[in-house]
Amino acid sequence: MKDNIVTVKHLSFTYKDSKVPAVNDISFSIPRGSWTTLVGHNGSGKSTIARLLDGILLPNDNPRTVINVDGIELTEKTMWDIRDRVGIVFQNPDNQFVGATVEDDVAFGLENRQVSRSKMQTIVHDVLEQVDMLDFQKSEPQYLSGGQKQRVAIAGILAIGPKLIILDESTSMLDPAGKAKILSLIRDLQNKNGLTIFSITHDINEAVQADQMLVLDKGKLLASGSPREIFENEVLIKSAGLELPLFYKVKNELIKKGIHIPREVNSEEKLVKYLCQLNSKM
Repeated sequence: MKDNIVTVKHLSFTYKDSKVPAVNDISFSIPRGSWTTLVGHNGSGKSTIARLLDGILLPNDNPRTVINVDGIELTEKTMWDIRDRVGIVFQNPDNQFVGATVEDDVAFGLENRQVSRSKMQTIVHDVLEQVDMLDFQKSEPQYLSGGQKQRVAIAGILAIGPKLIILDESTSMLDPAGKAKILSLIRDLQNKNGLTIFSITHDINEAVQADQMLVLDKGKLLASGSPREIFENEVLIKSAGLELPLFYKVKNELIKKGIHIPREVNSEEKLVKYLCQLNSKM
């Protein structure tokens, strides 16, 4: 049984210029090595949670709040230790670039950690190779495509050796093809490096392949569970104001029409294959 890399209890946070909590007394955990997706509308508190987990923000509303990351409880004294374990890929990669070239940018976090020059070169080469951007190491980030910029941002995070990567709407500025490529890349990197992924998105279709889903609405956690458990709860989906992914729309309609769909049929590809097999037997 997997242990939890993140444990959050009674998390609350209110911004100084607001009287309404951005996050209101929520608790959840993230199993080590898993892919957990947090979904909710804009303004639901998703990005606030990302910044709280990384120590960019500190809880200010509830004395019972506990944030534990990789066995370390978040405090002002430990936030730098936690940042060594957590990397965030933001929505707009341009906001993360600080180097004149791709290799300079990827090396930035290593320079801050006073990594030796020889070791730094090895790490930069390795992570750029992992994200298929080695040919662009001398390029200026501003001339890259959106997908290439995100690959460089991911490489910069990988370079510091995090155990948890937070994707804060990191594919929302990409077209569907670019989005699919980045998500596939991250899944491959997760499997190769034993990473834990915490994906924050308003795109419900991104959540289908997650191990765990969290549903957030107006700062409150409405539900947690597997994608199947969440998407098959139509009352929950409606109350959260979320759209069902196409796969679940089709699956639910077929079930309503009396067509049995086995639980192991949990993707569009499997559904098409199952329906073809069903049709061949008629």
